[in-house]
Amino acid sequence: MSRLQVVSGKGGTGKTTVAAALALALATEGRRTLLVEVEGRQGIAQLFETDALPYEERKIAVAPGGGEVYALAIDAERALLDYLQMFYKLGAAGRALKKLGAIDFATTIAPGVRDVLLTGKACEAVRRKDRAGRFVYDHVVMDAPPTGRVTRFLNVNDEVAGLARMGPVHNQAQSVMRVIKSPETAVHLVTLLEEMPVQETADGVAELRAAGLPVGNVLVNMVRPRLLDEDAVRAAAGDRRAGVARALAAAGVSGPERLVDPLLAQAAEHARRAELEREQREALAKLQVPAYELPLLGGGVDLAGLYHLARELRRDLGVSDA
Repeated sequence: MSRLQVVSGKGGTGKTTVAAALALALATEGRRTLLVEVEGRQGIAQLFETDALPYEERKIAVAPGGGEVYALAIDAERALLDYLQMFYKLGAAGRALKKLGAIDFATTIAPGVRDVLLTGKACEAVRRKDRAGRFVYDHVVMDAPPTGRVTRFLNVNDEVAGLARMGPVHNQAQSVMRVIKSPETAVHLVTLLEEMPVQETADGVAELRAAGLPVGNVLVNMVRPRLLDEDAVRAAAGDRRAGVARALAAAGVSGPERLVDPLLAQAAEHARRAELEREQREALAKLQVPAYELPLLGGGVDLAGLYHLARELRRDLGVSDA
């Protein structure tokens, strides 16, 4: 399985939740994952019910079997200071540049520099090894920008490499793109079984493929259980209405006749939604990308719910215990 797992999706589909669950799913049986946030929203800290993440790698959860999940909120300014120290050994001079506003200037005026710094920090974590030559993290999971921006975000290193044709900036951009466009990386798209998210997912897959970026899986989030089909609704609404009322009465419901119409209306709405979801599944199937479904958690996503989603992903994606 790819070592850099990028998770994107239309706003409101729960991409941060899925990214967090994926990090937990991959950190099993002693493995270690790093969950990276690049948008500065502190969504990861909220999910894991911890303090706001600093610009440092911090352990935030223990997965089944003793695995560990670390998290990092990447700050572009701090990443630029790291970059200046790494390639130019500026040290205190780099910190002075920040006070003078040069950091804001560099990340604003230079096209793509901010995104290069963000992706570069994640790719550095992917490549990092300890003194024994082992990878520090088995997997790095990135909670990336939404689908409409993710291709440009990931591919911006190519643009910068074209602007700077030699030197450290060029080498850094090329190094990052070697990771992002390699089998080490998979870009997953989170969607709902609704028309707009599915269409944005289809557009995102097409853009990623056109840019030569590796498409991973479609992760369908918040899937409701299918309780009734249209045939069942039609049967209940026909000559079985009296039977529905008798069933309600037998269950101890008072005035069951008054409830038949509202119940049938809700059932019909459920059946219509089920049919719309079927159509969206067909649209996703045409993308020829593996798709996996995650259940809707009625009580919202707390820590227990996050671990439940991780178990679902672990099973669906075939994460090995070995």
